[in-house]
Amino acid sequence: MNTIFRLKPGNSGLSDDEILEDMRRVAKVVGSQRITLYDYRKYGCVTDATLRKRFGTWTTAIGRAGLNSTRNYRIPNDDLFQNLADVWLKLGEQPIYDDMNRSPSRYCASTYANRFGSFRKALDAFVVWANAKSPPPAVAATQPIAARHTRREPTWRQRALVLMRDGNTCRMCGARPEHGARLHVDHVVPWSKGGETVLDNLQVLCAQCNIGKHDVDPSG
Repeated sequence: MNTIFRLKPGNSGLSDDEILEDMRRVAKVVGSQRITLYDYRKYGCVTDATLRKRFGTWTTAIGRAGLNSTRNYRIPNDDLFQNLADVWLKLGEQPIYDDMNRSPSRYCASTYANRFGSFRKALDAFVVWANAKSPPPAVAATQPIAARHTRREPTWRQRALVLMRDGNTCRMCGARPEHGARLHVDHVVPWSKGGETVLDNLQVLCAQCNIGKHDVDPSG
């Protein structure tokens, strides 16, 4: 007897109803009727591109699946901006609308457009936030080290700004994440020598160069 081989349909071959049922399945997995696109990327069966092609927007798909909207008008602007910085740093360039609908983004582009009026206006607001007045200037190294104006560890926003300013590239050797480098944000004038944690005194170094720097100057 001849054996008949049949392929299972690919995910893109699922019907709209099957995709909506898969969304409801993910809701059961996460234990909530209010699932995010991030949840669906983790547990769902189809890609963002397929969802957009079938339903236009995530919000439309949620409504069709009979789930609760995940639109949250109480998301702090800082969280939206931090997410935007994550995507910007991951890409190594300014993200476009569709980039926000893919990993590692936690919030859809429409969330930004709804909050700020358009995605472009969201980018404008992000730049204002990212370039807001930084902490006081560095204290001179001759000043007593105890007289600190900043804490030792850079803030999240400072790290993002320094990485963007330095182009996600080690200042010493030019290594980048796509080369396998782990990047650090380090003090130019060491904290132990009175250097402050301000943008002008921070730089991007890869782990190897950072370790080498401290081998030469253990007090850094």
